[in-house]
Amino acid sequence: MTLDDRHTRLLIGLGVAAVILLVRIFSLQILDDHYKEDADNNTTVREIIYPTRGVIYDRNGKILVGNKVAYDIIVNPREVPPFDTVALATVLDVTPEFIRGKMQEYERNRRKIGFQSVTMLKQLPAETYNKFAEVQYRFPGFKGQVRGIREYPINAGGNLLGYVSEVNQDYINRHPGEYRSGDYAGMTGIEAAREKDLRGEKGYHIFLRNSRNQIEQPYKDGEMDKEAVPGHDIVTTIDADLQQYGQELMQNKVGAIVAIEPATGEILALVSSPGINVDQLADIGKHYDEIVSNPYRPMYNRAVQASYPPGSVFKLVNGLVGLQEGVLRPEMMYPCSHGYHFGAGHKLGCHGHKSPLNMEESIMMSCNAYYCYVLKNILDNRRYDGIDESMDHWHDMVESFGFGRKLGSDFPAELSGSIPTAKTYNRAYGKGRWNSTTVISLSIGQGEILATPMHLANLCATVANRGHYYIPHIIKASEGVEIDPKYYQRQYTQVDTVHFPKVIKGMWRAVNSGAGMGGTAWIAHIDGLDVCGKTGTAQNPRGADNSVFICFAPMDNPKIAIAAYVENGGFGATYAAPMASLMVEKYLKGEVRREDLEKRMKEANLMSRVKKD
Repeated sequence: MTLDDRHTRLLIGLGVAAVILLVRIFSLQILDDHYKEDADNNTTVREIIYPTRGVIYDRNGKILVGNKVAYDIIVNPREVPPFDTVALATVLDVTPEFIRGKMQEYERNRRKIGFQSVTMLKQLPAETYNKFAEVQYRFPGFKGQVRGIREYPINAGGNLLGYVSEVNQDYINRHPGEYRSGDYAGMTGIEAAREKDLRGEKGYHIFLRNSRNQIEQPYKDGEMDKEAVPGHDIVTTIDADLQQYGQELMQNKVGAIVAIEPATGEILALVSSPGINVDQLADIGKHYDEIVSNPYRPMYNRAVQASYPPGSVFKLVNGLVGLQEGVLRPEMMYPCSHGYHFGAGHKLGCHGHKSPLNMEESIMMSCNAYYCYVLKNILDNRRYDGIDESMDHWHDMVESFGFGRKLGSDFPAELSGSIPTAKTYNRAYGKGRWNSTTVISLSIGQGEILATPMHLANLCATVANRGHYYIPHIIKASEGVEIDPKYYQRQYTQVDTVHFPKVIKGMWRAVNSGAGMGGTAWIAHIDGLDVCGKTGTAQNPRGADNSVFICFAPMDNPKIAIAAYVENGGFGATYAAPMASLMVEKYLKGEVRREDLEKRMKEANLMSRVKKD
C-alpha cells in the first residue's frame, strides 16, 4: 500500500468520525431534549398537587368517609430571605419561638430537605389562612396550601374505617417510589386495606427559578405539568345504621360484634369496643398519645385481632363432626349428673337440667356432659390408628369451618386463632401419655381452642348456609374497584350438608322453647323471625366469664348471621344473646320494639369488671 493510499484512508476515517460526531451533537441538541431537561431540572421546582381521596360509602349509598378542605402553611427554606419573625407569628397565631425553632430545624436538615417545600403548620382555621393570604407577599418562601382531609358524617367506628396520617420514613422505605415526606396514607382499617384505590395519583406544576432561587414562570408554559387524578370511591358491605346501633349497644363494654350476610359473606357490621371515636380520626396526631395510652386499648380491633375461647358455641362444630364421623346420631341420649365424671374423681361441670338428653335437647339446653361423650367417641374411634391420627383428623375437620387459620378477609390485621393437633399434646405431655379425657375441655370450646369473633360469625353463617360459607369481606365491587374472585366462591366444610338441619333444629329450640322448657337463649326470641341461636359461656382466667352468642335469622333463607362476644359478661344469655338479637331485630325489622331490653343493654356498664392491660 502506497503512502498516498494510507493518507486517503486516514482522511476518509476522520471524515466519517466527524460526520458521526456532528450527527450525535445534532441529535442531542436538536432532536433529543432529554439532556436539556436534565439541565433544566437543576433550575426548576415542582409544586405537588394532591389528589382528592376517594369517598367511602356504606352498602346503601350513605357516606361513611368524605372530604373537607384543610389549610396548611408550607415553606421552602432555601427561598426564605431574612424576615420579620414576630409579624409572621402574629399572622399565623403562633409564638415567635415556634417560627424560630422550625427555621433552625430546617437549617439543621438543609441537605436532607434540599429544594423541597416542607409543611410548617397543618389545618389552620380558615380565618387564619385568609389573614396569611393577604400578607403572603411579605414573606417569600412561605405559602399556603389547600388540601383535602377526611370528615365523618356518620359515626361508623374508627376501628372499622381506619385513619389517614402523614407517612414516616419507615413507611416511605417500605413503599419505595410511591411516597415522599409530607404525603398521607391510610394506616389502619378500610383506609389501609384499600389505600391504592383511595389515594389517587399526585399531579404537579413545574416552575422555573432564577439564579437567586426565586420562582419566575411556569416551565414550558405548563406543557410538562400533570393533573392530579382523584382516588376511586369505595363501596363497603357495611350497613351504617346497623354498625352505629352495634356501637351503641357495646358502649361501656369490652368485646366485639360481627354480622355477616350468609348468602354473600358480606360483612354487615364489625364493631370493636372500646373503639376510636371518629371525631379523633380527622386529626389523629393530636389524639394519638391519648389513644395509645388508654388501658382499654381502643386501637386494638377485637373483632379480628382478639383470640378468645369460643365456649359452648363450639359444641355445634363437635356435634357436626360427630355426625359426619358416624359416632353420633340425633336420637342418641347421654346422661348428665351436673357434669361429666371421668378418671379418679374428675368432673367437667354442667348446670342443672333434665337427663338424659338427645342431640336437639343438648343444643337447646347447652349440656356440657353430652359433648364430652361426643368428643370422646370422636377421638376414641377405632377406625383410626390411635389418638394421634384421630386428633389430627378432628383438627382437619374443624379447620374446614375456617378455624385455626386466617379466613382470608380483605380487612387488615386478621388473626388465625388456634386449633390444637396431636403434636400440641405430644409436646405438652409426651407421645402416648395423653388420651381423650386429657383434652376433654375441647368438647365445650375451651382448652387450647382460640377464635376471633369473625371466626364465630363465620361459623354461624356456615351453619345458616347448611355447610358452606363465603369468605367474609368488607368491600363491594364497584366502578374502578375490583375484589378478589375468591370472595364469590363457596367454601365447603368436610361435613355433609345433610347433617346441618339436625343441628339447626336444636338452635331453633334454644331460642324459641321458652325459659320454662330449658331453652338457654329464650331472651333472643323475636316474634315472626324464627331466630336460631346458641349461647356460650367462656371461662376467662382474667375475671368473670365471657358472654358469647351466635345466631342467624330467619331459619329458612337467612339474611343475617351474627356473633357477639362480651368480655366478663357472664352467661351467654346475660349480654351477648340480647345484644345480638337486638341487632337482628334492627336489621330485619328496621326498628326495635323490645325497648326495655334495649335500654338495659345500652345502659349496662361492665368496664369495672375488665382487667386493664
